[in-house]
Amino acid sequence: MAAASIPDSARPESGNVAIKTEPLDGDDVPPTPRDVPVKRDPVVPLLSPVSGLQPLRWSPDHRLAVCTSSSLSVLELLCDIHSSRQDLSLNRTSIPVPTQTHKLRVGPPDELSQAVKKFSLDPDPTVRQVFLADTVINPSVGVHSGMKFASWSPLGCDSSGRCLLACLTLDNRLTVHSSRGHLEWKLLVNLTENYGERLKQRGYAKKDNNPPQADLLDLAELQRRFRMQTPVKMEWSSIYTIKRVQADNSCVDEEMVLLAVLMENGDLVLWKFVLPFADGVDVVFYDLIESDVSRPSDLAWWEYENGSQRMGGLIVGSEVGPVKIMPVSLSKVKGYCTLRLPVILWKECDEIAVENIRCFSVMHPIHKTSCSLILASRGCYVFWCLLMVSPNGLNIHNSHITGLNSLPVVSLAVSQQEVAVYSCSMDGWIKKLTPTFTESSVIFKVEDLAQPETLTGRWIHGIAVSHNGAYVALVSAPGIVSSFHPFHKNFQIHFLMLKTPEAAASLLLKSPDQNLFKTADLLELVRWHVLKTKCVPGSLQEELNRKLQEVDSPYLWRIKLFLTRVLDLTLQAPRTEHKWKPRRTGVKVLVQEEDEAVERVEGAAGGVEGEAEDQRTEVQTLMQAGEMHLMRDHMKKVLGVVYLNTWVPQNICIPTCGLMDYLSRDPNDKDSEVLIGHIRKKLNKQTFPERCSLCQAPLPFTDCKQAVCENGHMWLRSGVDKETAEGALPALRLTHDLKPTSSLLKITALKSLFFIYIIYFISFYRYNKKSK
Repeated sequence: MAAASIPDSARPESGNVAIKTEPLDGDDVPPTPRDVPVKRDPVVPLLSPVSGLQPLRWSPDHRLAVCTSSSLSVLELLCDIHSSRQDLSLNRTSIPVPTQTHKLRVGPPDELSQAVKKFSLDPDPTVRQVFLADTVINPSVGVHSGMKFASWSPLGCDSSGRCLLACLTLDNRLTVHSSRGHLEWKLLVNLTENYGERLKQRGYAKKDNNPPQADLLDLAELQRRFRMQTPVKMEWSSIYTIKRVQADNSCVDEEMVLLAVLMENGDLVLWKFVLPFADGVDVVFYDLIESDVSRPSDLAWWEYENGSQRMGGLIVGSEVGPVKIMPVSLSKVKGYCTLRLPVILWKECDEIAVENIRCFSVMHPIHKTSCSLILASRGCYVFWCLLMVSPNGLNIHNSHITGLNSLPVVSLAVSQQEVAVYSCSMDGWIKKLTPTFTESSVIFKVEDLAQPETLTGRWIHGIAVSHNGAYVALVSAPGIVSSFHPFHKNFQIHFLMLKTPEAAASLLLKSPDQNLFKTADLLELVRWHVLKTKCVPGSLQEELNRKLQEVDSPYLWRIKLFLTRVLDLTLQAPRTEHKWKPRRTGVKVLVQEEDEAVERVEGAAGGVEGEAEDQRTEVQTLMQAGEMHLMRDHMKKVLGVVYLNTWVPQNICIPTCGLMDYLSRDPNDKDSEVLIGHIRKKLNKQTFPERCSLCQAPLPFTDCKQAVCENGHMWLRSGVDKETAEGALPALRLTHDLKPTSSLLKITALKSLFFIYIIYFISFYRYNKKSK
């Protein structure tokens, strides 16, 4: 396995240090109205105060985790295609703090109780005070309730292709959860119990497996056993692909993700999760790394990738100042190199705590190579470090950004789309830091992020930026009112737009993911703009049509269909009366002069309504054309997957002849003609009839929106319109384009793919025509 050497030039040198103390030209220019972030409703109130040093974390699947003293509140940002409201659509769930008392196991209970009694009454004041001041080992302090930290895994880790959520409570309980049905959370594994059981089996020995020489009656040994299993913070790695050898000596690719847990004694515990992770028994202890960092404070992954070369490690910060990268060995990952020795990023012990470590990869505009930019808050300053891998080794350039805030920085957030960093202090000031790269340094342009008047005078406890940088979420509380602190504090979550709708639309068209779910925050911003202006921006429409002429991409067709559906919502007449209200039976009597005026008004309104109806008819025609185009593409995809693979799973029912007849109606579709020609040659080998789930009668494919068997059972397909579906079954929910796509979708999941895109049935529902 290759290793990267660390030359002498890796140590920080004074010649590479650039300290920015004065603002650059243009820093004091007031922001234009276009640059002022727009506040989005609703403002979400919290039932409990926030807890933890970093209470906000935004996931890649657009869910915001908020740590509070009673639960972990989760807000999911939805891009609702059926809502005409301009407010954000949020699904709110929570993971409550466990009520059961949690105690770390460090030895026999009798020996522990004896040690507690001894140290709490020790005649030596130095020993007694050290024991009483330790909030972890002293049970008389009381149990701390609340969430300490939350961390989201990469997208595609759970059984449904979404993110796993690791939660750490203030009583040192580390658990991993997954969501089922977007509104329910399931506990998968308790890593604190697993690690405690592992330490008990090893006799609480260190990594060298040497048994401890002292018992719990020794205060140093008692502290060591508690600190070796007290989590400080945890972070997920990216998804790795490894080779797994089967029983027949054949190799298969397997995806995994690592969860690194930083302990109070500086140990790094790595847990391996084989993907998709659905059961807690599948978690595997991976490795233990001794960092030798005293009083650790923060943790982050450093992952470098340049072509086929990959390198990584764990960035560990300390409360006393130093920052270092610890090597992580991944022997089965292709192209992965391991550092030989730890890399010191900052070695001064200046008693300034390192917090909010952020690391992201950027392309250096001068050297044209991939590099890593690391940032962290150290009191009122922001520490930055630029790592570049060259043929000579690893080069390090670091410095501090001073003069940002008068109070310590409480939170850092990174937007990788435009390479911008947002920092905030408790007094409410938010700064935007834009890096500019030089030959061997980085210069940051500092700007004040203007805030709405509703946030004036409120303290900010944390910020987080959405996955694509469209929104920033911040949690605030009332500040000092009339020179007094408020007795009751109402904690609130606010959402501010960081991008204009034009910029969001441009990023949406250029997205490399080609997935609407992954760009839901940008899509929601465009939806809000269309609802507000009641029109699709002309530049977006022209660029979309131009790209569709160049490449017939399903992703672009989905964007066009989405915009058309939102525009159709703006053209619908608002509902003036409610069904639950009784209708009025009386008629107003008007005088003759008023009748003539009313007739003129009604005539003018009729002309306006006629134009609106024509426009809506045109929009609905575009909607039907887009739906038909995507439906035909989905039909060809399913037929191609089934008939180009000889192995087909059981219980697959596909209306083969009906799909081919339907696709052959368009004589200009050459792709369908070629596909149908290949399929007809295999019809004598593979036939998959579509049958009714109630009576097993064959279902003829005469309509793409519904299927009716000979016994009268009707089954709705995905192409049915909204009004028909809601009239048939109120609980029916149609298939949308905004669905998470898992990278783990295999041929074995063909049945699910078929139900999503082609024949989305409602199970065991009987349609009665007479009652309708």
